[in-house]
Amino acid sequence: MGFLHIPVLLYFTYERRDAALSWQQNIMKNITTTTPGNTSGPFSTQRLVLIAMVTSITCILAPFSIPIPISPVPISLTNLVLLISVYVLGWKDATVSFLIYLLIGAAGLPVFSGFAGGLGKIAGPTGGYLVGFIFMTIIAGIFVERFRDKRFLIITGMALATVVTYLFGTAWLAFQLEMPFTAALSIGVIPYLPGDTAKIILAVVIGPILYARLHPLID
Repeated sequence: MGFLHIPVLLYFTYERRDAALSWQQNIMKNITTTTPGNTSGPFSTQRLVLIAMVTSITCILAPFSIPIPISPVPISLTNLVLLISVYVLGWKDATVSFLIYLLIGAAGLPVFSGFAGGLGKIAGPTGGYLVGFIFMTIIAGIFVERFRDKRFLIITGMALATVVTYLFGTAWLAFQLEMPFTAALSIGVIPYLPGDTAKIILAVVIGPILYARLHPLID
């Protein structure tokens, strides 16, 4: 591929990214117009804005990934965004945000790792991790909400949430590649332990700062 093709590829990549963000905004607009009481209640305007903001950030950051030669699973920022999002949104709204992100990706827009999209990505070798991220958001979010001032317990909860994600991802990876679970573990988990540990530490540091800045909007 020649260098002249690069600007064209970048153009279409960002055109599709804009389409993803536009579609996400339409979803949130529909929720707003169908929810009674836009300034209070289960989904206030402030909460919807924060959900939309976090979903947009996920759509922007999640596609950026680093492939590694020994595994079909790339290094991604998705789990870091999710671990921080539970501070900003709480586990319920963070889960809603991630489910909207999954819908956007399932519709074919390039918001998954490697700028991929479509149901094929969810059904592919790394699809188990995407499903596992739902449970990561719930588990980590519950620990953050219940033990907000107890950092050690939050780290424990995030570690547990990561293990659950690993189980979903490794089981599906083993099934897709027709290999033993232990072999899938060696290529789908072991190489990522240092990086995921660093992401948990970053989330525990950054999350409270964002919560302190944004919690008036949440409350």
